[in-house]
Amino acid sequence: MTLLQKRRIALGSLFFLAGLCFSSWAARIPDIQVKFDLSESQLGTLLLGLPVGSLLALPLAGWAVYRFGSKIVAVVSTVSYIVFLPLIGFSESMWMLVPVVFVFGMTGNLMNISLNTQALALEDHYGRNILGSFHGLWSLAGFTGAGIGATMIFFEILPKFHYLSISAMVLVVLLVSYGFLLEEHDRGGGGGLVLRKPDDLLLRIGGIAFLGMLCEGCMFDWSGVYFKKVVEIDPGLIALGYVSFMGAMALGRFISDRLTNKFGKILILRSSGILMFCGLMLSVLFPVPVLATTGFLMVGFGVASIIPIAYSTAGRSKLYSPGVALAIISTISFFGFLIGPPLIGFIADLLSLKASFTLVAFTGLGIAILASVRTAVFFPSQKVTK
Repeated sequence: MTLLQKRRIALGSLFFLAGLCFSSWAARIPDIQVKFDLSESQLGTLLLGLPVGSLLALPLAGWAVYRFGSKIVAVVSTVSYIVFLPLIGFSESMWMLVPVVFVFGMTGNLMNISLNTQALALEDHYGRNILGSFHGLWSLAGFTGAGIGATMIFFEILPKFHYLSISAMVLVVLLVSYGFLLEEHDRGGGGGLVLRKPDDLLLRIGGIAFLGMLCEGCMFDWSGVYFKKVVEIDPGLIALGYVSFMGAMALGRFISDRLTNKFGKILILRSSGILMFCGLMLSVLFPVPVLATTGFLMVGFGVASIIPIAYSTAGRSKLYSPGVALAIISTISFFGFLIGPPLIGFIADLLSLKASFTLVAFTGLGIAILASVRTAVFFPSQKVTK
């Protein structure tokens, strides 16, 4: 096994464990609600702390990666992440829980930016797209974390001990992986806090990432509701839409690198956008179990390549360092992830849930259009014929 392959395995392990930490936290949210006797609105307020912390961490992440290097930030943020995860379980009051969840969100995004910067540096050594496989590992960890969480709940293991076991696992892998992380060299210009307007390249990539994350957020939060109220599926199969979407997205990320290397970023983005549109419209026009599930599978495959390609392209900005460029794209796309689910609910109340999903379908067309207009400016390193 070559050194490059060892580096890829080490970094992939950290991507997987980052996803495992997040999914482990999510799997025990109902237990947290019971422990603190939280109402639905109180739980919603608590959960808001994580995305707020994540959002505030983005400009800091770009600066920190530029200033100290992604290797140091990855190690520090990973250690912080696995310290604050069990602290959630050990919290005995809301006064402790709220700031812990907030910092957990911050350290999670510091880890996200630094690991993706590492992946871009490793991608340079490979000379081809490999970022999608790392995001696939993060998605795969979601299923693993849900399974471990269900097992812990079955054996009535408290969240704090569940979280401690996950943190211990991550610490061991980090100690083994540390020596294989890259001391990447800066490839961009600007490295300060992200306070200035992004250039045309990043705005266009950001637009694609925004639409992709808007659709992704809606699918995460509303798949079950759609299958329950519109598809009217058997109660035992309500999760089918979510599972089919998540499974297709995870699988799609593992194969996206090969497709991108073969056909080019532009064609893959166009195809992904069209696949998202067609999948959602199929589910809206024919809301029966087989066709709706097929539609959700199509959406999962469509969404799979959006963020990996957006990150890979942004990381090669000539005006910004990779860490800052990723922070800019993450900030723009994060707003899509936050706006999407409430937008679905608002339109569903005003019109119908089918109308909401119809609107989300047009995010796919938006992606296809943004990937097609002024491609020479948008992807200067890609041939338009691809």
